[in-house]
Amino acid sequence: MPEFTRINLALQGGGSHGAFTWGVLDALLEDRRLSFEGLSGTSAGAMNVAALASGWAVARRANRDPREGAREALAAFWDEVATLGAAGSVHRKLFASLWGLSPLGAFGFVPSQPISPYQFNPLDLNPLRDLLERRIDFAAIRAQHTHRLYVSATEVETGRAQIFTGAALTADAVMASACLPQLWRATVIGGQPYWDGGYSANPAITPLLTLSESRDVLLVQINPLRREEVPREGGDIVDRMAELAFNASLLTQMRQLHAWNQLAERGAAAGRGAMRVHRVDGGRVLEELPQSSRTTADPVLVRRLFKAGREAAQAWCDANHGDVGRRSTVDLRKEYGDGTWLQLAAPPAPAVRRLRPRRMLLKSRPRIDGRKR
Repeated sequence: MPEFTRINLALQGGGSHGAFTWGVLDALLEDRRLSFEGLSGTSAGAMNVAALASGWAVARRANRDPREGAREALAAFWDEVATLGAAGSVHRKLFASLWGLSPLGAFGFVPSQPISPYQFNPLDLNPLRDLLERRIDFAAIRAQHTHRLYVSATEVETGRAQIFTGAALTADAVMASACLPQLWRATVIGGQPYWDGGYSANPAITPLLTLSESRDVLLVQINPLRREEVPREGGDIVDRMAELAFNASLLTQMRQLHAWNQLAERGAAAGRGAMRVHRVDGGRVLEELPQSSRTTADPVLVRRLFKAGREAAQAWCDANHGDVGRRSTVDLRKEYGDGTWLQLAAPPAPAVRRLRPRRMLLKSRPRIDGRKR
């Protein structure tokens, strides 16, 4: 495979498990066999997208290696996440809860009724905003032309996905993408309130399909699709419910992508060819972690996930880099199909009418001997 083969990245959200994605990105940037065109991220995935693009743009502006700049920016962001996660006091609990899929456990109690963030956090304190504004240069992101960035959030009023890109990429957009409604007030942009993008597009695949020249997308999936055991504890049940909800949009998009590929293979998808899909996931590493670990920004966990992400990406590159630009390395039907799967039937072959050769009608004529033939 030639150096710097272009590929798109789709980065899931999933709390502090986004540190796994950091490890994946670090390894891909170090490997140098791939370049990135479209970058789509949700929640923690959006933060990784923003850190990568910011570090790249700032380093290029300073005539430095943009790959090393991106690696440094990602490391600085996650190192501060780990530092705040290790801090004491209520501030640590508030920050740790940012990464959770539910407030259960983060504050040490299970409320009999849902508690509104408008009640328990009346000042709307969110240490993430300060971190984003300090570590990520959004002006540099908007000015660069190397990567196309897509950050997804969910419209509270309609449930529709909103994709922020170009001039709309701000700290508010990333905050909206990571706004869990049971923890934070809705992020308002242009008069429209937004919640976490995981409810509608985790992550958004469609912009990569329709707007990117590259026909390859690498999904970094950090929310396991399967669980071996049925959860029985209250917190585990809530976490699994959220896990299913945050994977639902990905399943739907993968089924749509499969249908698109079927049309493209038949020449019916005007203007764009089939999309080749690849995936790096946490496998057993993330499946075996307690579900509550998403609420923990502990430095040991962050570093463990970073290391696991690097190893997973390196293994994927060694096994699959030759397939980029040639074929998918994920079986969409097997991995993401179910009873709602849309299998397009091949169009019926046009009926061919076989014409019998017309028989020559010979008129009877008398034989020489006077008898008819």
